[in-house]
Amino acid sequence: MKHDFSDDFEAKLSSMADTGARVLITGGSGYLGSILTEMLVDRGFDVTVVDNLAYSQNTLFNLFSSGKLKFVFGDITNEKFMQKLLSDGNYDYIFPLAAVVGFPVSEQKPEITWMINHGAVLTILKHRKKGSRIIFPTTNSGYGITSGEAECTEDSPLNPISTYGKSKVEAEKAVMAAGDSVCFRLATLFGFSPRMRTDLLVNDFVYKAVNEKSIILFERKFKRNFLHVRDAARGFLWAMGNWDKMKGSTYNLGHPDYNISKDELCQLIKKRVPALNIFYAEIGSDPDKRNYVVSNARVLATGFAFNHTLEEGIDELVRGYEAFRDYRFKNY
Repeated sequence: MKHDFSDDFEAKLSSMADTGARVLITGGSGYLGSILTEMLVDRGFDVTVVDNLAYSQNTLFNLFSSGKLKFVFGDITNEKFMQKLLSDGNYDYIFPLAAVVGFPVSEQKPEITWMINHGAVLTILKHRKKGSRIIFPTTNSGYGITSGEAECTEDSPLNPISTYGKSKVEAEKAVMAAGDSVCFRLATLFGFSPRMRTDLLVNDFVYKAVNEKSIILFERKFKRNFLHVRDAARGFLWAMGNWDKMKGSTYNLGHPDYNISKDELCQLIKKRVPALNIFYAEIGSDPDKRNYVVSNARVLATGFAFNHTLEEGIDELVRGYEAFRDYRFKNY
């Protein structure tokens, strides 16, 4: 097993697993969940994953041989189903990852977004057993539209502009009010996962660079914070092993070196793919208006360190896209 932390911290996680710590992950077959589940199973934790496999994913097959993974096919918006699951299991940690994620899809089905992103989280809070600790991934898109200059801290006003952002912000409020919890406001994720997503900004831009050699860029100066999906998963393990220090707080979880504009991101990609043509669109706009710089000082103060740079992630994506081509929707 590759160590993602210091030897001492890895030993601490192994000790937690050896003493029987049990984890429930909703959406454990998703983009982030697939990696987090594997990290936990590799360290010996007993993990129960609940997922409706909405994208026909089969990302966890390699983990069943461990004997540490239990998979439950189900709908987290079904309260009776979730009540029984939480009643039957003694979960030390609950990770509510299942969500309708992102700007476009949340606007296409707002009612379902609220049911999954907010309502299902309330159900978990209502029926979890005493002592179950929740680590909840929300989003730094809750900061919405800012000047893109002043840093947003965890105490900055929230101004979500999408159904996704609004539903996650309301869920975060409920999780924090319920106690025994940690919330991570995740930056925009990137990198390969067994349940790949090409719609995320970095993943999408690199895909276009490799396959189309061109990007049409709207609002090129708008800024985001970025985070490798594996560092996001590491954040959950970090909170588990530092519970007494971190509980009761919300943390911006993004790489402190990458509060950059979309144009700066494209320039980094062009260094790796010199044939990329970048076209600046002065007419028209990106419907996703997020623009913010995020402070990650609070999570850094806990001792958390990031393992994956954006440049390494771009290289990873280029190599992956060059190796695997998806022809499912082409007739040649």
